[in-house]
Amino acid sequence: MASLMDAIIVYKWLLQSTSVRERDGKRLVTDGPYAETREQLGGYYLIEAKDLDEAIAIAARVPSAQWGVVEVRPIVERPAQATA
Repeated sequence: MASLMDAIIVYKWLLQSTSVRERDGKRLVTDGPYAETREQLGGYYLIEAKDLDEAIAIAARVPSAQWGVVEVRPIVERPAQATA
């Protein structure tokens, strides 16, 4: 069963996204999620990066960044639940 804490974690995760596009050799970076509703999730890459700048550089090299958008999001770590 989802809790208020689950909802807060998901909401925080949504707000922490960065959108990356590559157009004519220029990188376009936007804070926040990409809200274009006609787009669909085509898959995901799980990468390890030392910081957001490195993650953005990796995302810009994804082929779909040339014609679409790649969203960069941190991994969400849920707090451990107590067991009885």
